[in-house]
Amino acid sequence: MLQHVWERASQARYLTSITIATDDERIRAEAEKFHARVMMTREDHPSGTDRVAEVASASNVDIVVNIQGDEPLIDPAAIDTAVLGLLDADDIPMGTLKKRIERADEITNPNVVKVVTDLAGNAIYFSRAAIPHVRMDGAAPVCFKHIGLYVYRREFLLSYSDLPVGPLEQAERLEQLRALENGFKIRVVETEYESLGVDTPEDWERVSGLFDARAVLGSPQKLMVTD
Repeated sequence: MLQHVWERASQARYLTSITIATDDERIRAEAEKFHARVMMTREDHPSGTDRVAEVASASNVDIVVNIQGDEPLIDPAAIDTAVLGLLDADDIPMGTLKKRIERADEITNPNVVKVVTDLAGNAIYFSRAAIPHVRMDGAAPVCFKHIGLYVYRREFLLSYSDLPVGPLEQAERLEQLRALENGFKIRVVETEYESLGVDTPEDWERVSGLFDARAVLGSPQKLMVTD
């Protein structure tokens, strides 16, 4: 699975390098089998953001992209979309993605994080609740869910863990709210990418079936990049 994520991320046009960050020697060994760059990190990081910050601290890059290692179908175009959202706004320290909700049950599902944005495309709020609320006499809005791919300006990322945790983050248990509660903007760009994380064996069976279907249809699967 990890190799699938790495291979697809390697197809993104705006990534100049890819590093797999882990504190697990088993993951390091597997990553080195397909010639990926690996950085071993501390074991006591409270979040993935802190782990990515450790990697960024040893680099001089301007922008850092945090890609989850459990999404083997990650769309390279979605990665580029998120990066471009930050490149076009020098005053924005952080960016992410949203996708139009097409299934009504996702609006009320607390495991599907919703996001609302202002007219400039910056996040107003992220919530596990259904937002925006629709009055009985109101027009039905387009609802969006959050896609958990993040882009950071390096200096902001390095200071992120030092920001105070506010009551909204504590209530929702959504780490991205820390930026909003401390007055920082998050650029949110729309994508067609449907996030499919793998958290259970059943998830992997479902994703494997999608790989098989793409192979039958002749869709390109991999672009190997080696050092």
